[in-house]
Parts: sequence; structure tokens; C-alpha cells
Amino acid sequence: MEGTISLGIWDSNDKLVRVLQCEAKIDKFTVEENSLSTTWDGKSDLGGDLPAGKYRARGYLVGKLKVEVLGKVPSPPEDATDHISVKLVINPLVADTRSVMDVGVNFGANGVFLRTMDDLPLATIIESLTPTRVLISKNGENAADVWQDDGSNVEHLRVSNIDKMMAFDCGFFDLK
Repeated sequence: MEGTISLGIWDSNDKLVRVLQCEAKIDKFTVEENSLSTTWDGKSDLGGDLPAGKYRARGYLVGKLKVEVLGKVPSPPEDATDHISVKLVINPLVADTRSVMDVGVNFGANGVFLRTMDDLPLATIIESLTPTRVLISKNGENAADVWQDDGSNVEHLRVSNIDKMMAFDCGFFDLK
């Protein structure tokens, strides 16, 4: 499967402490015989050294999303929320136990993006500078509708191919 990779580090309390890669292309990794590899400097997203302990690396491969701008609407529908359930592509390398996951929508300095519910950014939907809130709802098995609200206008977007995501777990390791 082709796409981009988002990879994070979680502490022993299952809290995301570092986003190692966000929407990275495969050339951001070292390609080895049966894997991709990268390094982590033991720091948090804020740049501070994390304490010694057990950490876990995991991530998602996100296929190419198709984003359509459907135009302005008076308001989002009442069933729109901050997350939806998405059926993932089964990872052929492991017995996949996360075949369905909740995917959220959020916004930041780089625009509106899909994220895991523990805040790992997965894919940028649209570069937008001014939303004050974003909402999402499912539209079939492989699409979602997203509404970005800037306080005076609500824009409706459709994101297709959301079912083209695959989870992977890099396992636990000790930071000393």
C-alpha cells in the first residue's frame, strides 16, 4: 500500500509524548531488508528529555485521500461530531486486532487534519487558517464529510478513501 506514514511514541500510561513522523514519505525512513527504521532522541514534542522507562512506538500508513470542497452550508448537520469509526486495512504482517478505530478531526497551524483519538496527526485534509471548530460524519464505508466553521461561514468537504489506512505497532522498548 502506498501513502504517508505517521509515527508516534507513547509512554507507559499510553499517552502520546512524541510525534516522530507526520505524513512522512517512505524516503524519510531507512529502508532495511524487512522493515523501515528511524531513530528517536528520547525527547518529547516540547524538546525536553523524557525520563527513563518503557515506551511504545506505533503508527499508521495512510493511503492517498481525495478531498472535495462541496461549498458553503448554513450549518453542519446535527449528527456531526469530533470523530467517526473507520475500518482499517488489515496489516498482513501481524494478526491485526485493530481492524476498526476511531478517527477524529481537528485543526491547527497547518490546517484541518485527521487524527487518532490520542492526537497523532494522520493526514491533512485542507490547509485553512481560520477555523474555530471542525466536525466530521461518516458518508458510507470509505468517505467522511467534514465541516470547518470559521464563526461566520461553514464549509463542507468530502474526504474519500478514509478506509485506506493501516495500523502498525513497532513494539515496546526501554529508554535508559
